[in-house]
Amino acid sequence: MLFRIAFAKPWVPRAPRLCFSRLYSPGKNRIDLSKLTQAEIKALRDVNIQRQRQLKDKTAAFYFSSLAVVFLGLAYAAVPLYRAICARTGFGGIPITDRRKFTNDKLVPVDTEKRIRVAFTSEVSQILPWKFTPQQREVHVLPGETALAFYKAKNTSDKDIIGMATYSITPGEAAQYFNKIQCFCFEEQRLAAGEEVDMPVFFFIDPDFASDPAMRNIDDLILHYTFFKAHYANGENTNDPLLSPQVMASGTSDAEDGAKSF
Repeated sequence: MLFRIAFAKPWVPRAPRLCFSRLYSPGKNRIDLSKLTQAEIKALRDVNIQRQRQLKDKTAAFYFSSLAVVFLGLAYAAVPLYRAICARTGFGGIPITDRRKFTNDKLVPVDTEKRIRVAFTSEVSQILPWKFTPQQREVHVLPGETALAFYKAKNTSDKDIIGMATYSITPGEAAQYFNKIQCFCFEEQRLAAGEEVDMPVFFFIDPDFASDPAMRNIDDLILHYTFFKAHYANGENTNDPLLSPQVMASGTSDAEDGAKSF
């Protein structure tokens, strides 16, 4: 007897159990609170609060998961969507590359208008060991007249490297009229060690440029390219400010070495 008393479990008061068979009124699908004790009402309230909290947690988790999926999709679609919008509208100084604008009526030179000077400049990221220069300082074209220009790129390192170019037009408001038929931009360009290639740019200026009052005082355009390294080795910091591009304008000595006028 003493052994049982010594090792007996201490008595712990238990919460009252709800007997649901007696809580519902006959013919009614609800609890009859008049049959509950205060302890049972409190226990029932706690159960209800817990269920509501679980429902809110599940709802919040569902909404946050949905938002995460939406923002993840937007993050992946942001860059191609931005490029597509810029290519269609000329926003941000990006020349239009929508081929639906390359109709025959757009490719007729407007002889009654003055020629527009198009200058060429270039930049290369400091982490990209390439030499990238325009082969001509400038060209003079009429609205609706096609023109062909070349850039020269050379891999000065002893390794094969992949680069990618972006471009813009200055002034930006004229970009909507600058149409590129053929271009090497936004595509990976692989150059072997020591390889040198010519990169063509085939373009024309929309004839509507001549009839736009906002373009009345614009006689000069600048087509600018920037080449970046497309793939980075381990340990290369792409956010380092020292990796910012170096300007290689068409008026510099590097460009003058290969410059030729149209």
